[in-house]
Amino acid sequence: MLLVHGFPLDHTMWATQITALARQSRVIAPDLRGFGQSPLAPGDAECGISMEAYADDLAELLDKLDVREPIVLAGFSMGGYVAWQFVRRHVHRLRALVACDTRAAADTEEARLGRLKMSENVADWGSGRVAEIMGPRLFASATMEKKPDVVAAVRAVVERTPPAGIAAAQRGMASRPDVTSLLPTIKVPTLVLVGELDVISPPAEMKEIADAIPAAEYLVIPRAGHMTTMEEPEAVNQALTQFVGLVA
Repeated sequence: MLLVHGFPLDHTMWATQITALARQSRVIAPDLRGFGQSPLAPGDAECGISMEAYADDLAELLDKLDVREPIVLAGFSMGGYVAWQFVRRHVHRLRALVACDTRAAADTEEARLGRLKMSENVADWGSGRVAEIMGPRLFASATMEKKPDVVAAVRAVVERTPPAGIAAAQRGMASRPDVTSLLPTIKVPTLVLVGELDVISPPAEMKEIADAIPAAEYLVIPRAGHMTTMEEPEAVNQALTQFVGLVA
């Protein structure tokens, strides 16, 4: 099981899923380049890291870990963008796929320009400003009110993410391709999972993704916003362990 985190986070967003899934699978939860404990390569911050490059990094990691059997890949948000490119470039390594709170469409021009603005200014702003900008959109209102520990944990991860890593990823996401035409070609078992109150990757949009993938399963996590894995971890754990059990 390969768990790919979102932006601007690290592998710790999967903490409860790692514990649950480890009972039935080997779990690999890396930090993507520029996040957590994974350093950037020279030029990444200035040029950006494409979703294809992140996907190739994951394939290289599997090689280094001598993982030869097909994997189940779960990609959350930006990790989902990476997952689509993993399908395109390394589909022979996949047993199954989980698309979690993500999108298949490319950015609108407004969104693309917003990403580039952040990439150009984050060194001056600091990562704390990014946490302030993104925070309200990541959670359901009930999470903000009743689960301050979850909100604080996510904010802490964002605040310790290096600005250069944020810039590199934003530039990469701004240039990512539209992959809606890829969806009907996906033949591996697929679970499409989304928070009921997600405003970043809304349920209706994710239902369209599920409908486009042959025989994909679609599941809404009640009461969760975008950060499903941390807002409603038990529901996500149940969905993932059940899915992995079926495709193993």
